[in-house]
Amino acid sequence: MGYGSYKATDWAKLKNSRGISQNSSASDIFANNQFQEKYDPRFIDKRESCDSADSPQSTPIIIGFDVTGSMGYLAAEIAKNSLNKTITYIYDKQPVTNPHVMCAAFVEPIAQGGLQVTQFEADIRVAEQLLELKVGFGGNLYSYDSLVWYFAAKHTKIDSFDKRGKKGFIFCVGDEVCGGAEGEKLSAHQIKEVYNDTVAEDYPLAKVYQMASEQYEVFHIVTGFRTEKSLQTWESFLPGRNARIEPADIGCLSEVITSIMQLVNGMDKKSVIAQWPQKEQEVVRQALETIQVRPEWKAPAQRSF
Repeated sequence: MGYGSYKATDWAKLKNSRGISQNSSASDIFANNQFQEKYDPRFIDKRESCDSADSPQSTPIIIGFDVTGSMGYLAAEIAKNSLNKTITYIYDKQPVTNPHVMCAAFVEPIAQGGLQVTQFEADIRVAEQLLELKVGFGGNLYSYDSLVWYFAAKHTKIDSFDKRGKKGFIFCVGDEVCGGAEGEKLSAHQIKEVYNDTVAEDYPLAKVYQMASEQYEVFHIVTGFRTEKSLQTWESFLPGRNARIEPADIGCLSEVITSIMQLVNGMDKKSVIAQWPQKEQEVVRQALETIQVRPEWKAPAQRSF
């Protein structure tokens, strides 16, 4: 997938047609949604991000987020603002070329709907599919980014990497601690339940991350009522690949995601922060404090703008 081109005017029309306003809550936006087979990984072989005449240099971007009851405000923010703002910023600031966006919603792995995934889309269809996901159910002991990582590693096909050796992006957002710091894993049973894949052994989180990171730049964004504790566990497991946003600042999620992509593609941190209005600058500065700029990000071959 990944045909067409995104237009902010299409998003405005979609919001109006669904009666979505800034006052809409997650329960308003997703009130009537049921878990749908078309977003269930058990019935999905591959999600594809393909080059096309519209997207000759496609960049796959996966935005994964916790959809438990405690994270209702996050689902609402992504639906009302952040998805549209992120795509709009990408077209405006060009941290990457030809974005193809997939949304992934996760909860407790064994629960029905433990993971839901849209198609990779380059136009308003990604927002239409986001609004069909079921949110606000289940509960988490950990942030189950690993569900998204496994799907990305085993069930996506991306031309950016296959044809050009250029990685896509995974951004997962949640409030829970990282299980990887405590030896957690995706068990063979969980993998069967969530993906209908048969594997011979359990997968430690480090292995799942390694598999995903072969084709994607992987990041975690911490938000929620215990941000500091969660950030500590994530930094222990994935040092330098975590950002933090306080719940009151969740409206800056799109600025943070865009900024991280700019860092990966060679823009220096000072310039990344300075581009935003004053209020957003402080949020982005705090969010990027724990992001470590890596030598390979500065290499000319990594640039796409």
